[in-house]
Amino acid sequence: MALIHCHFFSQVLGLMSTMDVILPDPRPPEEGVTPQIQQERYPTLYLLHGLSDDHTIWQRRTSIERYVEGLNLAVVMPSVQRSFYTDMVTGQRYWTFISEEVPAVARHFFPLSEVRDKNYVAGLSMGGYGAFKLALTYPDRYVAAASLSGALDVVRLAQAEQAASQSELKYIFGEANALTGSPNDLFSLAAQIVDEGGSRPSLYQWCGTEDFLHTDNVHFRAYTESLGLAVTYEEGPGGHEWSCWDAQIQRILTWLPGVGKR
Repeated sequence: MALIHCHFFSQVLGLMSTMDVILPDPRPPEEGVTPQIQQERYPTLYLLHGLSDDHTIWQRRTSIERYVEGLNLAVVMPSVQRSFYTDMVTGQRYWTFISEEVPAVARHFFPLSEVRDKNYVAGLSMGGYGAFKLALTYPDRYVAAASLSGALDVVRLAQAEQAASQSELKYIFGEANALTGSPNDLFSLAAQIVDEGGSRPSLYQWCGTEDFLHTDNVHFRAYTESLGLAVTYEEGPGGHEWSCWDAQIQRILTWLPGVGKR
């Protein structure tokens, strides 16, 4: 496999940006055949970081490179700062960056598939929110999405923060009372995808029972069940910690539809 540290200028953000990319080994040539340049376009997992992390965290805190060995799967790990994968009210357009520019740039530089059935997204905490936001907003682009300890109820988080006179989420999303029903509200996106009756991505959700986001995850699960939206939900002992996410990313790789098949 190849691990590539990619630095590129983002036209959306107007600054140098980073993403790390894992690419599978090419197929070995048949005996007696001269090796050719790889033409296959790989299935791709966009793997998203949490609030206090960056594009390097999955490599530093898990063995993601080793876990995807032999799966014929590329992994793209971009950096979005503390943006909540959102076009911020005061700040940069990180939603446009992650939803439009990152896939386009990654496919320009690397042999990555554009086919829906070969595109996946997953993340932890803030990245779990970003993963579900991408898949529920663009079900025609992603066949599956996974959230680990996801910050799935940003409406509640914003209301709690603003009630405590803190300001970070206000700078990202604006006033909390305007979040409900907006394109940043996962509950609204879930209802919308059911109402539209089109493609539905497969969803996987996990959260530790001692995690401070556990109640929000249970709430989201109950809401999606009430809509008839199928979500594979699992939980287990653990808090908001890497020992849990390291184990669960391995579970996700076995759950993703079609992974490992050439």
